[in-house]
Amino acid sequence: MDITAKITGIKYQVNCINDMPERSFKDLDINKAPSCFLLSDKKYNYGISKWVSPKRTRSYPFERVYNSLNVPKRITVIPIIKDEGAKGDRDFIQWDTVSLMSLLDVYVILAYYNKAVIHSSRKNKITDQEFDNDYVKRKIVEISNYKSSALHWNLKEINETLSSLIDIVNESYSRLQNELNVAFHNSEGLQKFKNQFQKGVADFMETSRNKAKEAQKREKHTLQPKEFLSTSTKATITIRNYLGGLYYFTTDEIAVIGNNIYLIEGKHSVNSKLPSIGDIKDGLLKMVLYCNLTEMKVNDINYTPKPVLKLTSTNVSGKITSKSMSSEIEKFKTSNGLNGNHISIINKLFTEAQKNNFEVIIEGV
Repeated sequence: MDITAKITGIKYQVNCINDMPERSFKDLDINKAPSCFLLSDKKYNYGISKWVSPKRTRSYPFERVYNSLNVPKRITVIPIIKDEGAKGDRDFIQWDTVSLMSLLDVYVILAYYNKAVIHSSRKNKITDQEFDNDYVKRKIVEISNYKSSALHWNLKEINETLSSLIDIVNESYSRLQNELNVAFHNSEGLQKFKNQFQKGVADFMETSRNKAKEAQKREKHTLQPKEFLSTSTKATITIRNYLGGLYYFTTDEIAVIGNNIYLIEGKHSVNSKLPSIGDIKDGLLKMVLYCNLTEMKVNDINYTPKPVLKLTSTNVSGKITSKSMSSEIEKFKTSNGLNGNHISIINKLFTEAQKNNFEVIIEGV
């Protein structure tokens, strides 16, 4: 099933966020800072997250962004390119990643790596890559003086900064190649990436969207290890927002009941009674989107979206939902011997679901 929908704005109340560690600007080293933190002093008050790769399917970057959503001004630091060496991966930032951040009102710092060490066991591969900290701090200062929205900042950075930054990335990896005696991927790939901007941001958008659509089609037919589905039915969902961005997602599971389509994001655990908090928050960022869908259609027929976050485990029995009676929820907690941390997560999840009109299902399999 192929679903289309629109988003005209984001309204959502986060509830599953712990207090973030704080850092001052003076002492900030983005490489040593936590994955999400509060930059707090007299001049700066930002929730800052950082990605370890421009590819959004690596290392749960959505969890990190989610953790910053309760701070009025949010920044995320994303490497535009990550080359791990000829024997590793090379990933490039995509338009829809930036567009998604704009939709969530998150300022993007397009950054680059300038330090690394040789991988301990694999030739022609590097690890422990580090951002240019001075560059990141300069961009934070720029954002502090910037008076327009995250959308306008992100578009400005794509149009005015990204092309020249690719040259800096090329120089940086060339230097690391000589210093570490490591072979990297062919530089023609970097030039091809840069050429997308010769005709403006439109080419970058189109190329990125084609790649996203290809990935979406692959994912539709793939069952991930951390998914446990009561059915094998997946669906593609293409979301258009009022900013002109297109987002290509694949629902883990769907159910069509009358005029309602239940968009089910599934997270599964085989070792614990609940999926990891990283998995859960990754799913919650999908809920932020799904809770704001309008004009959802399949074959030009209108449907009402019903977002669902489904948590399954082989270590619990029974089933509860955020719509269950209090007595049923308490019985589930007791019969499964849930600890204080599990109970706290469930309570926060159910509160978030009720505030934002989606459903959480927790069940054993």
